[in-house]
Amino acid sequence: MRAVLTLAHGDRSNLKLDANFPDPAAGEGEVVLKVAATAINFHDIFTRRGMPGIKIQFPIIVGSDIAGEIVDLGKGVVGWKRGDRVLVDPIYRDGKNIGMIGETTHGGRAEFVTAQASQLVTVPNEVSLEDAAALPLAYATAYRMLITHGKIKRDEKILILGASGGVGVACVQIAKLWGLEVTACASSASKMERLRRLGADHVINYTAQKFRTAVREIHGKPRIDGTGGVDVAVNFTGGDTWTDTQKCLRYQGRLLTCGATAGYEVKTDARYLWTFEHQMIGSNGWTSADLHDLLGLIRRGQFRPAIDKVLRLEDAAEGERLLEEREVVGKIILRP
Repeated sequence: MRAVLTLAHGDRSNLKLDANFPDPAAGEGEVVLKVAATAINFHDIFTRRGMPGIKIQFPIIVGSDIAGEIVDLGKGVVGWKRGDRVLVDPIYRDGKNIGMIGETTHGGRAEFVTAQASQLVTVPNEVSLEDAAALPLAYATAYRMLITHGKIKRDEKILILGASGGVGVACVQIAKLWGLEVTACASSASKMERLRRLGADHVINYTAQKFRTAVREIHGKPRIDGTGGVDVAVNFTGGDTWTDTQKCLRYQGRLLTCGATAGYEVKTDARYLWTFEHQMIGSNGWTSADLHDLLGLIRRGQFRPAIDKVLRLEDAAEGERLLEEREVVGKIILRP
């Protein structure tokens, strides 16, 4: 089969298209999928660059967001048949394997991939396999952070940092679907316009103006009487943005995070934490139930994931470049 291999830690030159990589076989409890679509995520890039504490056996086929059709079933698989359209929940939850598909085992940048039957989620006929493949790492992460943990409510005001990336765009779309007033931060006029089209009520170019200053111009200065500021702030960038994010939150506001792309050692201003009775809420990943919920929203026509580009399998390195150089609003999908 054709597959894109990540050969070693390093730059994008370590990506190679192999036209004759061995086809996978279904072991006990597994299925083989014909891959219809796989999304590119920063996680793929971090795997290539190397992540502390995670050992990778090279070559590895990355790609964790995978949708396709079942073409073979291993021993003991029940409840599924050839031709079923499925999305893979990439996290191993059986206690036997660690990590996830496309990280510790071969993933979706190939014509075929194996997955455990327990990881499969049915894709309704009304949902394209490309839309399904956009969901797990970005949309399901955002959904769990906002809905399960953040408990967002209609008419609340929300600030979203890093709004043009996969998780950020998902936050914009989900927050609008839930009826919130969305303020989104991005780094260019073109990204700001895309975010407006996705439903953002206010957009901030953080390269031209401090986002904390802009938020106060839009929503007012937070005060102890409950006026001013935003109800919810999403910050998965970390680094030196943390304290300024605190200072955008109103009395009893919630700061949500699911990562720290700009650095995990953040400085918290404890005065704001206790004086304004803020909540800091962490969220990690997703569940299969989150994927079912999102597929249902798409099936009912309530939203569609924002796909920036659909590329050929052999263009994987270009897709990673687009992500690394922040030229994307939403998801990039590879199609074998």
